[in-house]
Amino acid sequence: MSKERVHIIVHGRVQGVFYRARTIETAIDLKVNGWVMNRVDGKVEVVAEGEREDLENLLNWCRKGPKHAHITELEIFWEPFSDEFKDFKVQY
Repeated sequence: MSKERVHIIVHGRVQGVFYRARTIETAIDLKVNGWVMNRVDGKVEVVAEGEREDLENLLNWCRKGPKHAHITELEIFWEPFSDEFKDFKVQY
C-alpha cells in the first residue's frame, strides 16, 4: 500500500467542542501523522498522512466530529505524500 496526504478544511460549529482533541485521538488510533488547528475564521484545518484506508477513516470521523460539533461542509484536497510528520499534534 502506498501512503497519501489529505488536507481538510472543516466548516460548521467546530471550535469550542473539543474537535481538535478528538481529532488527535482518532488520528493516533489510526496511526496517521500530521496536525490539526483552529483557524481564525472559525473553521478547523487538518493535514494528515498515512495509508489511504486510514485517511478515509479519518475523513469519515471528521464528517461527524465530537458530540457537540455540527459539521456543515468538508473541503478535501488530496496532495502528494511528503513524510514530513512523525506524529499528530495541534498546530498553532
